[in-house]
Amino acid sequence: MAEELTPETPEETEEQAIKQRKNGLYPGVSDELAENMKSGWADTELRGLEPIAQADKTAERRAALSARFPGERLVIPAGRLKTRSNDTEYAFRASTEYAYLTGDQTQDGVLVLEPTKSGHEATIYLLPRSDRENGEFWLDGQGELWVGRRHSLTEAEQLLGVPAKDVRELAEALREATGPVRNVRGHDAGIEAALTDKVTAERDEELRVYLSEARLIKDSFEIAELEKACASTARGFEDVVKVLDKAEATSERYIEGTFFLRARVEGNDIGYGSICAAGPHATTLHWVRNDGDVRSGDLLLLDAGVETTELYTADITRTLPINGRYTELQRKIYDAVYEAQEAGIAAVKPGAAYRDFHDAAQRVLAEKLVEWGLVEGPVERVLELGLQRRWTLHGTGHMLGMDVHDCAAARTEAYVDTTLAPGMCLTVEPGLYFQADDLTVPEEYRGIGVRIEDDILVTEDGNRNLSDALPRHADEVEAWMAALKG
Repeated sequence: MAEELTPETPEETEEQAIKQRKNGLYPGVSDELAENMKSGWADTELRGLEPIAQADKTAERRAALSARFPGERLVIPAGRLKTRSNDTEYAFRASTEYAYLTGDQTQDGVLVLEPTKSGHEATIYLLPRSDRENGEFWLDGQGELWVGRRHSLTEAEQLLGVPAKDVRELAEALREATGPVRNVRGHDAGIEAALTDKVTAERDEELRVYLSEARLIKDSFEIAELEKACASTARGFEDVVKVLDKAEATSERYIEGTFFLRARVEGNDIGYGSICAAGPHATTLHWVRNDGDVRSGDLLLLDAGVETTELYTADITRTLPINGRYTELQRKIYDAVYEAQEAGIAAVKPGAAYRDFHDAAQRVLAEKLVEWGLVEGPVERVLELGLQRRWTLHGTGHMLGMDVHDCAAARTEAYVDTTLAPGMCLTVEPGLYFQADDLTVPEEYRGIGVRIEDDILVTEDGNRNLSDALPRHADEVEAWMAALKG
C-alpha cells in the first residue's frame, strides 16, 4: 500500500487542510512540482447523465418523509470512514436511512430537507471533486489520485435528482440554523456536534423510528433487488457445494472465501458475516469465526447472503451433509425442521398476525421434542413455558431488506404486533440445536445443529419464496449436491 506525499511546511498543511503522514519518504513538495501538478489535465466532467434507476422511488420516499414532519429541518447523514487500524479504514457502507432516501452511497454525504411553506426542499451535501488548485487531489489521503474519482456536484444532481452542495459548508450552516431540527444519530459526529443545542434524543429517535417503519413495505424496486440478492446467493451456495472437498482439506474459511467471491463479483458485499458452521459449530447460532474443521459425515450449516450493489441483502440458510448424504439421525432432525418451516411459511399471508409463522413453526418443533422424549409434554405446557427453547433458542424470523434485520427500530406495535401486508419481506428460519455438552439428550444427538431459512415475500394472495431456487427437502438437497459434484 503506497504512502501519500506530504506538503512542505505546517503552514501549507493548515492552508490546504491536507493530512501529513509521519515518516514519509518525501520531505516536502517543491514549488515547481506543486505548480506542475496544477495543469495539463483533461476535462473529465461527465455530461448528459441519466438518473439512477430508483430516482423516482427515492423522490417518493422523501415526499412521504416531508409529509410526516412538516415545518421541521431533517438531517440524514451517510456517515464517515471508520478506522480499522492506524491509517487504514474499513470499507465504507452508507447508512441505510441515507441510501434509502437518496440512492447515493458516498462517504460524508448528508441529505437535508429544509422546511418550506409547501413542504420541504431537499438538498444533498457531498464532497465535490478533489481540488487540483491546492493539491488535494494528489497530496491528501482521500484525494482523487489515491482513492479514485468522485462525482462532481453537477454530476450528482443529474444522477440523484436532488440539488447538490459542498458538504464542507454544511456544519457551519447548521450551527446558524433556527427552528426545529431532527437528525439521524450515530453516523456523523461532526454533524451531531453542529446540532448539539438544536435537537433532542426523543425527537431524533422519532425520525429514526419513522424511517425504519417506512421500509416495512417494499416497493417494486426493492422487491427486484431482493430477488437479485436471492439469485446471487443461490449461486454462491452452489459454488460452496462444488468445493467442499477443498474445504475438507483446509477449513471453514474456504467456504467463507468461496461465498465471498460470489458476493463481491455479483454484488456489493456480503450482507452480514457469513456463518459457515461445520459439525458441532452448527449449534452456535452466530458462528462467524469460521476457522473449524470440515469433516465428511458432519453437517454444514451455511447461513449467508449477498448484498446487491444497491444494498439489499438476502438471508438464506441451508444445512448440508458434507459428504452428500444425511445419516438416519441427521435426516430425522432435518425433517423435523423442514416440517416446522413448511408450517411457518404456510402461515405467511396478508392479514395474518406477524407472530403466526413463529407460533406455527414452534408448535411443530415442540411436538417433535415431546415425541422424541427430550421434554415432557403435553405440547401446550411446553409452549406455555417455552421449554422447547433449550434446543431452538431464537425467533423464527425477522424483516429483511437493506439491513439483514431490517426495520429494527420500528415500534413493537408496527412490527411483531402487527398484521402482515403485501410487500413485506421476512425470513422463516426454524432450527434445532443440540449442544455438544448437553447431557439432557442422547449422546448421538449432541453436536448436531440444523436450520433452514428462506426469504418470503407477502403477496396479495399469500406469499412467494424468493429463495426457492435452493432445494429444501432432504431428498432434493442430496440430489442437488450430487449433480453439482458431477
